Amino acid sequence: MILQRIRFLKDKFISKLMLVFTLASVSLVFVIGIGLYYRSIPVLNKLSWFDLLTKSDWKPMKGLFGFYPFIMGTLWVTAIAIIIALPLSILTSLYLVEYAHAKIKRILIPFVNLLSGIPPVIYGVWGVLFIVPLIQEHIAPHFIEFSTGYSVLAGGIVLAIMIFPLIVSIITEVLTTIPQELKDASLSIGATKWETIKKVIIRKATPGIIAATVLAISRAFGETIAVLMVCGNNAVVPHSVFDTGYPLPALIANNYGEMMSIPLYDSALMFAALLLFIIILLFNIISRVILARLERNLTK
Repeated sequence: MILQRIRFLKDKFISKLMLVFTLASVSLVFVIGIGLYYRSIPVLNKLSWFDLLTKSDWKPMKGLFGFYPFIMGTLWVTAIAIIIALPLSILTSLYLVEYAHAKIKRILIPFVNLLSGIPPVIYGVWGVLFIVPLIQEHIAPHFIEFSTGYSVLAGGIVLAIMIFPLIVSIITEVLTTIPQELKDASLSIGATKWETIKKVIIRKATPGIIAATVLAISRAFGETIAVLMVCGNNAVVPHSVFDTGYPLPALIANNYGEMMSIPLYDSALMFAALLLFIIILLFNIISRVILARLERNLTK
């Protein structure tokens, strides 16, 4: 009886301990947010949220900090990356799971995983040496008179290649969990392989595809070095894919530690970090809500 009570107390203690560690881990999100907000107070006392988010003037020497160009640069690069990477990732995952021979899988999957292990700076150098000249000499001349190649399109292409293995690995895992009975049932009533993929497999895998996209966008929002090297880093609002851009992570990485003697500059960069933190947090919350509703609709 005593031994049983001791075991019960141990289990209860361990469960409470794990709860404490879990809460401590989750609370890091709030600690980071509060810390960034506290460091942003000086610039928030001088300029309103509306002015910081909607103005385009970036003149630190004059105390003008308009983040609108940086927000738009971040959104442009991320949107281009997802538009390029998502269809390719879905098609690649479908091929690996539904069409590829086992020998081909053993060759292709390690290569896809290898892409995720390459340092971002290597992607940046590759973008400068190949993507930027490709845009400048072969793509842009068909649409505009001149482009240096350093653009949100270059950043989007490089970023798409960086998030490609992440999306493929998640979607591949999702596709492998779909029961074979569902596929066989579709084929047994006369559906073709492609019809089964469209009507059954993709429909069943939609929540997983959305989850993979959410994770990829979260990474895309925060990517720094590779994007910094190919976007042009000009504080203007992009109006086309061939315009230069200056994403928020590049702004922070490019300037933090420099010109800290300028009043409010340090606070403005902390506000940029806070803004990026809020964007990613809101995006994940909204995506989770959409994903939950979609899963409920699919289970009806």
